[in-house]
Amino acid sequence: MFLNCRFITRYFHNSVFNFRFNAFLTALFLLSGLFSGPLWSAEIARTIESIKPSIVGIGVYQKTNSPAVSFIGTGFVVGDGHTVITNAHVIKRVQESNGKEILGIMTGKGNTAEFRAAVVVAIDSEHDIAQLKISGNALPVMKLGDSGAVLEGQSLAFTGFPLGMALGFHHVTHRGMISSITPVVMPALNSKKLDVKIITQLQKSTYSVFQLDGTAYPGSSGSPLYDPETGIVYGVINMVFIKGMKENAISSPSGITYAIPGNFVSDLLKRNPP
Repeated sequence: MFLNCRFITRYFHNSVFNFRFNAFLTALFLLSGLFSGPLWSAEIARTIESIKPSIVGIGVYQKTNSPAVSFIGTGFVVGDGHTVITNAHVIKRVQESNGKEILGIMTGKGNTAEFRAAVVVAIDSEHDIAQLKISGNALPVMKLGDSGAVLEGQSLAFTGFPLGMALGFHHVTHRGMISSITPVVMPALNSKKLDVKIITQLQKSTYSVFQLDGTAYPGSSGSPLYDPETGIVYGVINMVFIKGMKENAISSPSGITYAIPGNFVSDLLKRNPP
């Protein structure tokens, strides 16, 4: 009988301790949920402010146009401060012009922005990335991370110049989750869906890209995909899934965006050191 009383007493004390400990954990969890929003927002705000000088507009200059400068896409500075990464298809649009336009970047912000001429150093058409070189003073750089470490479900951000001059020279940031790491070519439902672009890609080596649930618009091509806390780049925004006609990318965005893994950028820079 005495042993039973000791057992009951010990059990009672253990139960009280467990109850108090569980209550403490619950309170801690609730508090973390209460403060995670503002703290997370503060981290993003600091990161955006620090990386904006490294993100540039890719555009062309033509005296006869009004305005003389027009945006085509976005780029970001890496390496020595004179190296800019963007999409190959952005550069292709310039190269297909009549030759009277000058490729360059816009740096700065708003009314203090300046146009710098740029030259193409290398193009990797297969992975839709291009390397440019600019003159003048070196700009702040963004660091490249190991894109092989990115996981599905991870939250990232991208900053660029959507819709080009329509919004002025002001950086715009969107957030998105890695919803899938998927092959670059999506299988067609039937032969009627196949076009020259898809068939050409099927003939190349298959590689995976990041699929995001964030919304990107024309002009965002070439934007860096980075960690909101550290600003480390893990990819390059390169295309948006469009429902129907191209015009729908603005009026009815799908909310599905793709990015090229940053390791392909690292490979390009190794072949063409800044």
